[in-house]
Order: sequence, then structure tokens, then C-alpha cells
Amino acid sequence: MRIAIVDESAARASIIEEGLSELADCDLVVITERRGMLARMAEIDPDIVLMNLGNPSRDMLEEYFAVSRALARPIAMFVDEADDEAIVASVEAGVSSYVVDGLAAGRIRPILDLAITRFNAFARLQSDLAEARGKLAERELVDKAKRILMQSKGLPEPKAYAELRKAAMDQGKRIVNIAEAVVTAHELMSGT
Repeated sequence: MRIAIVDESAARASIIEEGLSELADCDLVVITERRGMLARMAEIDPDIVLMNLGNPSRDMLEEYFAVSRALARPIAMFVDEADDEAIVASVEAGVSSYVVDGLAAGRIRPILDLAITRFNAFARLQSDLAEARGKLAERELVDKAKRILMQSKGLPEPKAYAELRKAAMDQGKRIVNIAEAVVTAHELMSGT
């Protein structure tokens, strides 16, 4: 596992390194420079990112949130003081763990595990949502094709669906592909 530790202070970064010293097969990369961080992250391609920001300014937080949004990785962010707006913004930016005043070597591993677990859970939710949206879009397309067949051929809904299903079986395609062809043909023929 490759872990990127982001901290402008090498001394503070060493606390995180100490907390991760017991991990086997772990490649730690410390980044102390803010300039060019996104390019550096792309080059490193970490599995997880631990950011220790101390007491960041709003501009500094925005920079790190931009990095968070661009990375599809678990991210744990350590700060010295609580800030409700920053917490909300960090969650929206994809930060898995936002830890206030919690930088201690003994806490690093559980926080790392939490960040990974939360990231994976959120990724599953996003995947499930994308799948549900895809199925809904397919259903809407099939319904639109049924309406076209019902209007153009004067068919009742079950017959229109049966025609779509039969065409799909005859052509060895999914019903949604046939529905898409019906809708496209209708749009071409009607000029809409």
C-alpha cells in the first residue's frame, strides 16, 4: 500500500510516519511542498492520502479540497481546530476522515482504517446510485418506446411491450437497445 503524507512540516509528518511504522508492505511518501501537489499526487498514485494541515487558512483549505475532489482515494485530513464550514466542505470534497486535534502516533492506524472503510462504503453507495440511475433511464427509454408503438400502431401497453421483447429476442439484443432504436427512428421520422 502506498500512502502519501502531506504536511508542510517534516517534523509533524514524522508523527504520522511513526504511527504507520508497524504496517508491513507500506510505501510512505512525504510531500512537504504545496506547489504542484496535484501533479505530484498523480505521479505517486497513492492508495490513501493523509493530510496534516495544522491550522489552515480558508485559501489553503480550498487548495486541499481541490486536490481531494480530483483524487478518487481515501483521504484523512488532520487539523488543529474545529470549523463547521470546513468540515462540511471537506466531506463534500471527498475527505473520508476529518480529524480535529487528533494527531498522535497511536491514533494514526485506526484513523487510516476508518478513512479506507468510509471511502469504500461511499464508493459502493455511489456505484449503487449510478446503477439505479442507469436502470431508471433504461426503464424510461423502454416506456417511451412503448408509448411510440402504442400511438403509432394503436396497440395496448402489453402488446407494445411484447413487440419490443420479441424484437429483442429475435435480434439477440437487450430490450433497451431495441427501445433506443425505436425512439431514434421515431425522432428521425417525425423531425423532433
